[in-house]
Amino acid sequence: MTSEYWLISAPGEKTCQETWDRLNSTTCDLSMNHKFAIPDLKVGTLDQLVGLSDDLVKLDNYAETITRKLVQYFSEILEDQRDKLYENLQVQGKDISHYVTKFQWDTAKYPVKQALRNITEIISKQVTQIDADLKSKATSYNALKNSLSALERKATGSLLTKDLSEIVKKSDFVLDSEYLITVLVVVPRALYKDWELKYESLANMVVPRSSRLIFEDADNGLFSVTLFRKVVDEYRTHCRENKFIVRDFVYDEHLLAQGKNERNRLAAEKNKQFGPLVRWLKINFSEMFSAWIHVKALRVFVESVLRYGLPVNFQAALMQPNKRAVAKRLKDLLNQLYAYLDVGNMGTGNFEMTDDVNKLLSFGQQEYYPYVFLKINTDLTDSNVKSR
Repeated sequence: MTSEYWLISAPGEKTCQETWDRLNSTTCDLSMNHKFAIPDLKVGTLDQLVGLSDDLVKLDNYAETITRKLVQYFSEILEDQRDKLYENLQVQGKDISHYVTKFQWDTAKYPVKQALRNITEIISKQVTQIDADLKSKATSYNALKNSLSALERKATGSLLTKDLSEIVKKSDFVLDSEYLITVLVVVPRALYKDWELKYESLANMVVPRSSRLIFEDADNGLFSVTLFRKVVDEYRTHCRENKFIVRDFVYDEHLLAQGKNERNRLAAEKNKQFGPLVRWLKINFSEMFSAWIHVKALRVFVESVLRYGLPVNFQAALMQPNKRAVAKRLKDLLNQLYAYLDVGNMGTGNFEMTDDVNKLLSFGQQEYYPYVFLKINTDLTDSNVKSR
């Protein structure tokens, strides 16, 4: 089965059950079909529905964008546990597929006695608030994570850039001398012999035989050398001319301890914030995904009334194509099944299908269908995939 669902509606025949039976029997070999329950909502006027239809398309796109953004961030913070992402993406305690295929309108959050515009505004405010909260929480956690990552990067990598505090020890340095200082020099492994031959002559006042190899990695070695303070700048310049790099490092036990404490503090703070952030993401994914599917339900209701007229009489269905390869055949079947709807004056109700309404019903769609057709793509980790 694919992660793509088609949310469609067709006008009721003698009964909505007959509409469902006809649809299901025609397409069941190519898709898994489910009734999609939409409650009796307040219709309002044609002008209100036309204006609302446009707003619902925009809200649909916005809600999907924030849902995907939330999932993407959830995946990022899980780091090496990303394989556990989907088990954390539950909607009201159910997995995504179960929630969509067994959709039930949440009357507590979105009272059906409210006007459609009011319900839309409730959802819009909810999505906007989750978006703002996500930005705030992500900014705070990312700042902490980036600070810790910067310290961790310094503890690894090349000798040219890494933090040397974990490598050197007090005995490697001449300390508390008014005249002498120990400097640390990074020497390419291929130039060890050059270093031994030259280091004493790169400036006057270098302590003879003071060079010591402290540490080496695959590319370089870290050498200490002791010299008089007043020739440090000259020594640095001559080292650079010979492809030896003097590191800016001063041995200070107090500062080194502070650095270690800061790294430990940031790691502890990151662990402390991780649990509550995961809980927030789980709760608000559920809220966000549910809100998005309610927007889909509103769109189906509004567009069905605009297409098929009053009294409200349509059957909504959720279809899941068995595989991508059958999608075209399935659309062809649906187009044949509902070809009779593709006329200038659709529906037998009180709303006449004007040119403006026809244009509106295909707003945001690349293809026109004689029936109401929306997509829901539940592959929320693919940034290149969006529903319509």
